[in-house]
Amino acid sequence: MPLYNVTLKKDSPPEELEKAKDKARSQGGTIKHEYTLIKGFTVEYPDDQVNALESTDHIHVEQDGEITTQ
Repeated sequence: MPLYNVTLKKDSPPEELEKAKDKARSQGGTIKHEYTLIKGFTVEYPDDQVNALESTDHIHVEQDGEITTQ
């Protein structure tokens, strides 16, 4: 399963992040890391279910990937 970074959008209430974690877990996701400097987490999530997480106005979801410099 791919990894996704989920972060709380600016000015969104903190409880929305908890709701996103609960939703991810209930749909087969596994929280791999919770951030302390930013409000967010990394979740291993089924590809066919990620749209459910993306459907909220309070969080931003992007697939985790390798970053390189040239």
